[in-house]
Amino acid sequence: MKKQSSRYTWSPRFAPGAFALGAGLLLAGCAPVTNLLNLAGPRFEGHYAPRVPPAAPARPPIRLVTFNIKFAREIDRAIQVLQKDSLRGADILTLQEMDEDGVDRIARALGLNYAYYPASIHPTSGKYFGPAVLSRWPIERSWKLLLPHGGWTRGQRRTATAAILRVGQTRLLVYAVHLETPVQISEAERRDQVMAVVTDAADYRGPVVIAGDFNSEGIGGVLREQGYTWLTQHVGPTVSWFSWDHIFVRGVSRAAPASVGMVRKIRGASDHHPVWSVVIPPRSGPVAAVP
Repeated sequence: MKKQSSRYTWSPRFAPGAFALGAGLLLAGCAPVTNLLNLAGPRFEGHYAPRVPPAAPARPPIRLVTFNIKFAREIDRAIQVLQKDSLRGADILTLQEMDEDGVDRIARALGLNYAYYPASIHPTSGKYFGPAVLSRWPIERSWKLLLPHGGWTRGQRRTATAAILRVGQTRLLVYAVHLETPVQISEAERRDQVMAVVTDAADYRGPVVIAGDFNSEGIGGVLREQGYTWLTQHVGPTVSWFSWDHIFVRGVSRAAPASVGMVRKIRGASDHHPVWSVVIPPRSGPVAAVP
């Protein structure tokens, strides 16, 4: 059942048609955005995953998937993509550009639990806009992480959604992220955004996953410097000719050299391609406490 704990109410060289299009894009880029800066919400959650059987393995393989579904417009097509091929049976799914209905529909269709904190009401869609964490495993705690730097033209603030999952005998911390675009902030400011996630996870003693749309390929080097493994470094372009959608981990190992990839056939579900990887939790050690 979906649950919401809080809510907000809130020149002559160009042909005339080209000029009008350019002006429209400029106005859209400058349209005001409603940032949702309250860390307590809006918050949405759902519980659709079957109960984990007592005999489940202590170190189950974990299929990680991340997918930016453009403005949550093509949810039915996205569900079809997520039910096929290498994405089928995802254990942990991070989504970007989502609204509350899109997250809930995907979670219902795939039988997953979820936590979703929208970052803003986007001026293009007029709907909630932000990242979500979906999981086949119980979500013990979740929170919104506010990222630094508003966009240059409309001041939009980005957030990450964080969740602690109980996977077998391991507590796993997962961040669904969507950094700001190169049009709106500099690469140095995007580094600040990813470092806010790294800092938030710094004191966590268990394994960590950071996955999503980073709007940068070079930002992967920053995470490597911080001790994270860049699982999807060589998957290739994920949106147009850019490689921006990635999965990083700390404290878990890839299941096999070939257990990573990108899905190319997405049936018009988005302008991004989803990426995936399979990892194995640590063999032993204390179960991380829930902070």
